[in-house]
Amino acid sequence: MRENHILKNEEKAVFALRGLYKDFGYLPFKMSKFEEYDLYVRNKDFLVSDSVITFNDTNGALLALKPDVTLSIIKNTVDKAGCKEKVYYNENVYRVSGSTRRFKEIMQTGLECIGDIDTYDIFEVLYLAAKSLDTISADFALDISHMGVFKALLDTTGKDEFFKKEFIRLVSEKNRHEATALLEKYSIDSDTAQKLLSFIDLYGTPDKVIGELDGICTTPEAITALESLKTLWSLFGDTEYADRIRIDFSVINDMNYYNGIVFKGFLNGIPEGVLAGGQYDALMERMGRKSGAIGFALYLDLLEDFNRESKGYDVDVLLLYSDKTDVKKVFDRVRALTSASLTVTAQKSIPEKIRYKMMENLDGDIK
Repeated sequence: MRENHILKNEEKAVFALRGLYKDFGYLPFKMSKFEEYDLYVRNKDFLVSDSVITFNDTNGALLALKPDVTLSIIKNTVDKAGCKEKVYYNENVYRVSGSTRRFKEIMQTGLECIGDIDTYDIFEVLYLAAKSLDTISADFALDISHMGVFKALLDTTGKDEFFKKEFIRLVSEKNRHEATALLEKYSIDSDTAQKLLSFIDLYGTPDKVIGELDGICTTPEAITALESLKTLWSLFGDTEYADRIRIDFSVINDMNYYNGIVFKGFLNGIPEGVLAGGQYDALMERMGRKSGAIGFALYLDLLEDFNRESKGYDVDVLLLYSDKTDVKKVFDRVRALTSASLTVTAQKSIPEKIRYKMMENLDGDIK
């Protein structure tokens, strides 16, 4: 039998995740393939890639194939006092591929919680991020950090936005050498500099890292943010995913858009993060909204070969038949194998590049 926690492809992942999100009261959200280009120009720093495919509408308006879903959802929801909208989506976005540097259509699924969000909502989204990863593979890790903790210390320097943005980039890259040089260039005092540099190495179990943060967070803002992180960990510590959580302050984003919890999910066997999310109240404010928001996206294009690589083969059964084989016999055997949760490809000869766990010849025995 095939292991249930390993899904064969992106489509099966979408089906399973849709059921998960519905169970927690998230409603489907469908949007157009394109938006007004101006929406992305105003928020280009928020985008994963600043390359956007544009075209002119029949009325001359400049439109863009959407490179992001979150911006579209924000644009198409409204603030309602005391309420929150919980939606999930399965959409294709259009971005430049990191490997080919060419535009690629990427299947993406995720959810957003927008409105009067509270601690429960933040915890629920984090939990669903972990459960989404577990739906694909039990061998996963969810790395989290808190922008409020980091921002509180950066603000004590009194330096400009360029300094803050550059230092955030260097911490995300764990580039201690250039981060040290930047602090020296801006004449940051040694005590503050050492605290800022410590974020580069802050990684590990929540208990360990939170203990280290207790000695770093001394301002009221930093202490408040740390208490929020402690509360979320106390909630997560009682779940089945407690041993999958790590705190990693290289998981940080632009403070002009993000605040509070940010996180990234990883699957063993895939070298880059397959899930990313966080609180983006600051983005909401920039777009004229009063609500809070948190969400995440799962990048399904990265799962394309995951099942192949983790299992070492493409299908469970290569089913061989000939021109003389009764068609109904072929179909009945395929149906029996798939009913037993096995993947099967029926062929008259062995394809050159296919990898299979076992081969069955309808005129003979399993080989």
